[in-house]
Amino acid sequence: MRKLIISAVAGGVIILASLYFAGLIADSKDNRRPPSQKIVKTVFVDTVKNTTVPIMVPANGNLMAKKRVELYSEVQGVFRPGSKLFRTGQEYRAGQTLIRIDASEYYATVQSAKSNLYNLLTSIMPDLRLDYPEIYPKWQAYLNGFDLEKATPELPQLESEKEKFFITGREIITTYYNVKNLEQRLSKYTITAPFTGVLTEALVTEGTLVRSGQKLGEFIDTGLYELEVSVSKTYGDFLRVGRNVELSNLEKTQTYMGEVTRVNSRVDQNSQTITVYIEVSGDNLKEGQYLEANLEAKEEPDAIEINRSLLLENNQIFVVRDSILDLMDVKPIFFTDKTVVLKDVPDGEVIVAKPMTGAYAGMLVRTFDESKS
Repeated sequence: MRKLIISAVAGGVIILASLYFAGLIADSKDNRRPPSQKIVKTVFVDTVKNTTVPIMVPANGNLMAKKRVELYSEVQGVFRPGSKLFRTGQEYRAGQTLIRIDASEYYATVQSAKSNLYNLLTSIMPDLRLDYPEIYPKWQAYLNGFDLEKATPELPQLESEKEKFFITGREIITTYYNVKNLEQRLSKYTITAPFTGVLTEALVTEGTLVRSGQKLGEFIDTGLYELEVSVSKTYGDFLRVGRNVELSNLEKTQTYMGEVTRVNSRVDQNSQTITVYIEVSGDNLKEGQYLEANLEAKEEPDAIEINRSLLLENNQIFVVRDSILDLMDVKPIFFTDKTVVLKDVPDGEVIVAKPMTGAYAGMLVRTFDESKS
């Protein structure tokens, strides 16, 4: 019995000692946390000032020469060499010979017809001197100016019915127009450059037998180009002929100034777009070159233009009021790939000018006015 009492007392002492030392250990632990520091983020802001914002509609397309000629042969013969080789990239000035087809056989036919007309005129001269002395000097002067090596001159004016009946009865008029028809066809054996430009396509070479109706090549004017672009019909009423357009290449390294010269009145049924033609010139422009255009469709009064990343869902933006972020409802009216045009933003309103991560309404911020700096 005595041993049981001693064991119980010893166990109670041990338990009390354990509780005492556990309390000391618990009291020695520092539970105090350092006070949290309040972080205030700095935001870039800008003060709103509504102005008239031009609505620029982006468009793109490939350049095409405004003046182009597809060369076709209307006669048959062998392509004879000229002063320049008929090759792609060859430059020609206006009036220079592009293609010369051998016409020696046909030239003989023309000369034979002209000689026949000359003989007819010679045969009527004695009758004119005797029966119509008043018109004889006129026809004699025409005959004296008739040169077989030159183009047939135009017949003298028939002034009276007697003269008309006499000349027509001798088949002079019929023969004259037959000669002119042959001369016209003879001129088609030579194709000259209608303007200064470059040969962009050459389908024949010297010595080739050219057939009637065969395409020979393509010739363009390198001084003037057109850019064909498609614009949404929404802005069709605002596009006007004569508006200046800024153009740039794909790398944005070169810019050009163009002018709207034509606007198609027909809307494409599939894409609901309108075709606009922009005229542009430049020394380093090439046909087929890709260009981007910014068309000034209209001007929107009382509006601002900001970065698209600043526009939140539900058409809201962040504003700063007394160092606190707040949300404002706005009305977007036009989007580009980088910016958006807004209305219903009052003048003097301080808006966030650059996106900020983790922003929320009611957030305490410090403002940094980028425009003032």
